Amino acid sequence: MNSKKENYYWSLRYKEKRTGWDIGRPSSPLINYINQIEDKLLRILIPGAGNAYEAEYLFKKGFKNVYVLDVSMFPLQNLKSRLPDFPQEQLIHANFFEHLGKYDLIFEQTFFCSFEPSDKNRMNYAKKMSDLLVTNGKLVGLWFDFPLKNVNERPFGGTKEDYLKYLSPFFKVKTFERCYNSIAARDDKELFGVFSKKQER
Repeated sequence: MNSKKENYYWSLRYKEKRTGWDIGRPSSPLINYINQIEDKLLRILIPGAGNAYEAEYLFKKGFKNVYVLDVSMFPLQNLKSRLPDFPQEQLIHANFFEHLGKYDLIFEQTFFCSFEPSDKNRMNYAKKMSDLLVTNGKLVGLWFDFPLKNVNERPFGGTKEDYLKYLSPFFKVKTFERCYNSIAARDDKELFGVFSKKQER
């Protein structure tokens, strides 16, 4: 993916306040998952994080190894303005596919649906998620549950079977079901998944 093109596109969306994906708070399914995590030393990555309300929630609950990645500086600056104590070095302005690191847990929140839905991009997404996780690390989050119809208009959806085609080579499925506690606007339109990275051969 072209980092400059992506940066321009998403930065323009923030400048023009065309951020329809932004619900203004952490999503309830991810709050519920976060609330049952006991190990607050986990290294956590939130890629394509947008305004990163989940990162704010985690940080306020005492998780200090939270890393926020976005291709645009705007949402990173927005998080810093809301949370001045958030470590600057954990705000990563970069293209996800070029990022290097190792994490115990990665949160997915409207990220998969944001980039062009080619087979290559979607397989690269799954492989990159795997590469960024330690063995047995977890990918947890929400995926839109509606058929991909328009390849020119975000958000780009998919079905459970579509997603598993890309994720299964790299992950063991812990759970991947229709989300029961989505926000009202996304009711019956989201899948909640917990995936564990397979051991590398």
